[in-house]
Amino acid sequence: MGVFPDITFKLGDYVELFINFLDRSLDSFFEFIYLFSSGVINGIEGFLLWLPWWLFILLIVLLGWYFKSISAGILYGIFIFLVGTFGLWEDLMTTIAIVMTAVIISLGLGIPLGVWMAFSRGFSTVMRPILDAMQTMPSFVYLIPAIFFFGLGNISAIFATLIYAIPPVIRLTELAIRGVDQEVIESAQSFGSSNMQMLFKIQLPQALPTIMAGVNQTTMMALAMVVIASMVGAQGLGEQVLVSINQIDIALGFEAGISIVFLAIIIDRITGGVAGKFQKHRRQS
Repeated sequence: MGVFPDITFKLGDYVELFINFLDRSLDSFFEFIYLFSSGVINGIEGFLLWLPWWLFILLIVLLGWYFKSISAGILYGIFIFLVGTFGLWEDLMTTIAIVMTAVIISLGLGIPLGVWMAFSRGFSTVMRPILDAMQTMPSFVYLIPAIFFFGLGNISAIFATLIYAIPPVIRLTELAIRGVDQEVIESAQSFGSSNMQMLFKIQLPQALPTIMAGVNQTTMMALAMVVIASMVGAQGLGEQVLVSINQIDIALGFEAGISIVFLAIIIDRITGGVAGKFQKHRRQS
């Protein structure tokens, strides 16, 4: 019978010490994140709840029409109307606000990091295993530091969602920048373009379709965290799913669950349509 020797290595204890160190040393930084995230999510949620329901549905129909087709736009409008008939309108707006806030922060951090990785082999070598860990770590684990730094509530949900959803946009931004035609870059260099000019006028425009694919993946992964984030006090549709599980309420669970599916379909198709528009424009130019 094989018995493992009595050797222990408490790696988790060192991680806990590191987290405690961050909490003590970067208290003002986390306070800034909390205030910034609160301002963004409250602003987005307040605006969405201020909009008349029919105007919001009309906007969804128009977005679906522009990026897909008129039939798709009408279908998306019906989906949103159905969610309202379930009595989940405010929860839907809260969920959209959480997802949008997480995506905005993810893009604000992820795209610059992806550009940096594309220009620095050393930084890319350091970041890749970190991104691998972020993508393979069970998503429930992210809830622990979220609660530790920000307590229960929507801000913890945004923090956990951010960690889970940011890797795709970082990876695809790096891939897109590296994939720009070298002949185009050499041609720009021959005309005396600076690095910043090449980045903003050549590389980013050329890489935009692939970056938009990363935006699509990041958005869908942020939405995938909705139910899990409800375990740290996030409101919205995920909270209703959690309530239905606790109460074994099949009706509420189905309505909240299908509402998340409707929202996922709409976001996926519209963001995919945006990427398709950029790809089409690039081919024409």
